[in-house]
Amino acid sequence: ALAGRDGDPSERQGDGAGAETEGGRMTDAATHTATWNGKVIARSGDTLDVGGYRYFPRATVRMDLLRASPKTASDLECPHGVQFYDVVDGGKTSPRAAWSYEAPQPKMKPVDRWIGFWEDVSVT
Repeated sequence: ALAGRDGDPSERQGDGAGAETEGGRMTDAATHTATWNGKVIARSGDTLDVGGYRYFPRATVRMDLLRASPKTASDLECPHGVQFYDVVDGGKTSPRAAWSYEAPQPKMKPVDRWIGFWEDVSVT
């Protein structure tokens, strides 16, 4: 679960518009971009929509702009091993604006260690 936040991306259902099912996951051939404070922090044509959130392969994400957030009690209860990240650049920080599942259960396995974004990060 996205601990400490409203909603659980593992329980949300995406609309699947323009997507195809591949091995039980939603794929989309379009290139998607994650932007934060006018800076592209991820771009990929190989993203997945799982539970209504868009996930990017880790290799396509500016990991140099992500800092692991300390785990909360709710994070530790997440069955998928959630790790939140603060997005940081210079003096700007968006706390817990990205996350990854480090030990996902089967329904989240397609995005094992991929990065999802929300709040201050725009995904188009």
